This record gives sequence, structure tokens and C-alpha cells, in this order.
Amino acid sequence: MTDLFESIRRVLVPIHKEGYPFILIGIVLTVIGGYFAQSLGWIFLILTLWVCYFFRDPERITPVADGLVVSPADGRVNLIVTTLPPPELDLPQVPMTRVSVFMNVFDCHVNRVPVTGLIGQIHYTPGLFLNAELDKASEDNERNGLVIETTHRGAALRIGVVQIAGLVARRIVGFVNAGDRLSVGERFGLIRFGSRVDVYLPEGTRVLVGLGQKAVAGETVLADLGGGPERQFRRI
Repeated sequence: MTDLFESIRRVLVPIHKEGYPFILIGIVLTVIGGYFAQSLGWIFLILTLWVCYFFRDPERITPVADGLVVSPADGRVNLIVTTLPPPELDLPQVPMTRVSVFMNVFDCHVNRVPVTGLIGQIHYTPGLFLNAELDKASEDNERNGLVIETTHRGAALRIGVVQIAGLVARRIVGFVNAGDRLSVGERFGLIRFGSRVDVYLPEGTRVLVGLGQKAVAGETVLADLGGGPERQFRRI
């Protein structure tokens, strides 16, 4: 019964305002299509309901503890690699841990900041629209990168977060500006219709998820910046 209520909670949620124009178009097409053919009206109605579902914007309960990195996106963890960060982020060109979360068209696409900190810079890079599950999508696809300046145990750290467009996605929407200070779990953007988000973490970070694991934006803990044994944390 608890699982049923949890499923309902995740489905019956507010709709992000970015979806309003698409929903309005769907309603108009449903009315016009239904006028000419009932079956056409049903098709457009189903598509409109799917658009409502796609643009859902649920509240999330975010774990809080020094050093925790939460998932910026709903989806599946499809890559965990050690690699150089994208040069446009102006991060030191030393190997970092990259955790990638792939969002299909049925996942919630509102993205959330993985750590509390200051948005140091934002860099948009035009590119291709390859399958976002591919490793080379990090270099070839249209993307929007953020650098978050945070601290851990008194040390200043810089975390890279990159929104990557995919086969279907055609627009990356940002809600924040350079210089904004955000708390972990706050919304920072949205990618329309299938995509991926990469998180670049400093060496020594302890990854707490595995390949293929389902991640929930603002809730699933991806990593611990401090490494070491597992710790207790609270939620907000």
C-alpha cells in the first residue's frame, strides 16, 4: 500500500510552466482533431496527457550532510568514468570522476543542483543531437555546462554539471544565472524530451551508485566528496 501511495504522489504533481505552451497546443489539436474525427481527437488527447506527465515538477525530499552529492536528474546511471572535464568549463585539466544520468522521455526532466554552492559560470555549447546514452555525447552534443563553487571541510571545491541534449531533445532551458547561490536540490534547469546530465567530481570522491541504478533528482545520493565510510544524514 505504501508503494501505491508513493507512485500516486510521484504522478499527481504540479506541472512546470515550461510545459504550458505545449499543453495548450495539445488541447487545441485535440479539439480540432475531435471535430473532424473522434479517433484523431483521442490520439491528440493521449499525447496532451503525456505532455502533462512529461512536464511534471514534483517536490523532492533532499538528503543533507556535508559532502553529499545528490542526483541532478531523474533517470538511469549509465556511465561512471574517470575523464578530463570539458574544456569550456575552465576546470583544471586533471582526471575527474564523471557520473552520468540518462533521462528517457518518461522521466521527469526538471534538473536540480547536486550540491549547495555558488554558480561560478555557465557555458552553452552548440552541437549535435546524438543518442545521449553514448559516451561521445559529452563532447559532440549540444550542451549547457555549469560550474558550482562549493566547500567541504573548509576546502573550496568546484563541481561541474553539464546538461546534454539527446536524439529528441532540442532545447536546454536554464533557470539560473552566474553568481546565483543555490541550495542542494534547488531547480536549475530543464531539458525537453530525452537527454542526459553529467556531474564532474574531484578525485577522491566516493561514488555511492552503480551502473544501471535508477536515480531521482534531488533525492538519490550519487557520491560523497569526503570518501571514507558511509554516514548518516538528514533530509529536508
